[in-house]
Amino acid sequence: MWFKGTVRVVLALALSAAVGCTSSDSDDDSARTSPPSTTRAADPTPSSSPSPVEPVSLPALIQREYTGSDLKLGTVVDRNDAYTSYEVTYESNGLTISGLMNIPEGEGPFPALVLAHGYIDPEVYTTGRGFAREQDRLARNGYVVLHTDYRNHAGSDKDPDDNGNLRLGYTEDVIGAAKALKASGRPEIDADRIGLMGRSLGGGVVYNVLAVAPGLFDAAVAFAPVSPRPDENFDQFRLPGQESAGAEVEAEHGTPEENPEFWNGLSPLTYVDRVTEPLLIHHGTEDETCPISWTRNAVDAFEKAGKDVELRTYRGEGHTFYGQWPRSMETTMDFFEENLR
Repeated sequence: MWFKGTVRVVLALALSAAVGCTSSDSDDDSARTSPPSTTRAADPTPSSSPSPVEPVSLPALIQREYTGSDLKLGTVVDRNDAYTSYEVTYESNGLTISGLMNIPEGEGPFPALVLAHGYIDPEVYTTGRGFAREQDRLARNGYVVLHTDYRNHAGSDKDPDDNGNLRLGYTEDVIGAAKALKASGRPEIDADRIGLMGRSLGGGVVYNVLAVAPGLFDAAVAFAPVSPRPDENFDQFRLPGQESAGAEVEAEHGTPEENPEFWNGLSPLTYVDRVTEPLLIHHGTEDETCPISWTRNAVDAFEKAGKDVELRTYRGEGHTFYGQWPRSMETTMDFFEENLR
């Protein structure tokens, strides 16, 4: 039997793929940094008549043209001495996407960050849920922070095809968020300084965006990302006793062994040569949800491609950072300071 609820979780995590850099387990908060690329690619221009591609794939997203506009501030959720938090909406490829935006007090323009949250059941998700600590910390340090809800979440438009499209629409929503920030004309936002940060499933979205839309963001951070290989995510997030979850996808497209072209087309590692942005990854050594080995393996591909990537590991931390979270955020802010200021 096909368990839809389970498969929604499996597919949401399975199609958020990763890219990273590795370091030794012997040092807590250790880092290895690969040299930055010497060239930065321009935004790719689709050919006038692109070759047909599998519609559920990263090549399909690469060929697509994207729009993002009409950023609107709504209800004030919070106002304090450091920033004001607003419910917002923006247009992304014909859909209205909701979110939460923190705007710092003081004289702008400020660099902006798009935040891509991890998996939360859309049935219980509320606007801006996820990254609560990070939204506050980043805004207090002078960043406009746009936390996107994704389609089918909170006040966003519904996309009935998104599950069938393996939730690649989340990648579109993040691309649309950046374009909406750039097109907003708001004096608080510096359209030339925009970064990206994602966690878990959102970390996978980060990697997709870097491969699909190089040059759109100026820098990116991923916390505890999912695997860059969809088959690994299928295996990890399939619940005990529900081994048949994913059977519908495999029936249509074949297993990774039967149809490697389809599965490779879902992995950003296949398109790592397209990435141009510096990338910082945080991962705990005791993460049982998204094993650190996934990131280590992904990093090999990034480094072999000569990309600018750094991994920080945190001994003893699991999937959700606790004791070492402040240090991870100091590193994150140093990284964005270097690349966005």
